[in-house]
Amino acid sequence: MNPVEIACDESGSEGENLVGGETDVFAHAGIRMSPEQARACVREIRRRIGSPAEEYKANHLLRAKHRPVLEWLLDPAGPLAGRGHVHLTDKTLFAVRAAVTLLAEGGTDTMARTLHRGGRAAFGARWDFFLASFTSVLRLNPRRGVTTSPAEFFALVGELAETPGEAGEIMSRFRDGGERVAAYRARLAEDPSVVPVLDPLVPAVLHTIRHWSADGTPVAVVHDEQLALTAERVLQLKATLGPRLAGVRFVDSRSDARVQVADFLAGVARRIASEELNARGDTTLTALLESFVDAESVWDGPFVSR
Repeated sequence: MNPVEIACDESGSEGENLVGGETDVFAHAGIRMSPEQARACVREIRRRIGSPAEEYKANHLLRAKHRPVLEWLLDPAGPLAGRGHVHLTDKTLFAVRAAVTLLAEGGTDTMARTLHRGGRAAFGARWDFFLASFTSVLRLNPRRGVTTSPAEFFALVGELAETPGEAGEIMSRFRDGGERVAAYRARLAEDPSVVPVLDPLVPAVLHTIRHWSADGTPVAVVHDEQLALTAERVLQLKATLGPRLAGVRFVDSRSDARVQVADFLAGVARRIASEELNARGDTTLTALLESFVDAESVWDGPFVSR
């Protein structure tokens, strides 16, 4: 069976910097369009917006005066209907899920969502410090923000575990995670192919490929240039997906209209989702985006039913 080419781009990528960064949502978009269809879509966006800019980005579509163009792009009868897909990641939920998976024996997604929903109410300001400390202790070379040693981190875990309620009970299950953290850090230092558990990019790419190959058609990914998708990680994607992934190649988004359209979708999806996450959501845009969002997104709320 001949593979189908899926053009991809992302928005909100800050690597392993999940908390305290510039963005709180990561979005990865995949577009199934022919080059001709994508060029026609970009031309129509340019015509409707009328800006003299040489390169259009999602920010053009997100300006209030271009709201009709954005609604047209996401409309069920619009150019992306059936051709676009977005995997969303709430970065804080992703960090909490990583903590539960790595630190708690038999940790579950339900446990992660319970802690994510109740952490701030249970621990107050120490919740933010816990998240920053966890992401710090898992990174070999933290570049900014809180820098915490494993000993300091597990001392904090011990304190928070004394908090009454479900959140404190879940935290108590992290106390014995020291050996798992040490083993993870050792693997990360020794093997460049290890995908950092705090980087949402590779999991999002996996979900994108699984979506477009669900009918058995193999997928050839055309991705905007992305340093985090190293040769070792591409090999790992192939090992995980088998024949569902026919290959990955990288292009400059300016040279491929399909990737430009993926950039549009990823950028507007991240902004719409971030507004929703921060209780500033636009009902109309949220409803329009919903049909594009992967059901396996790392999300808790609108867009994804649990």
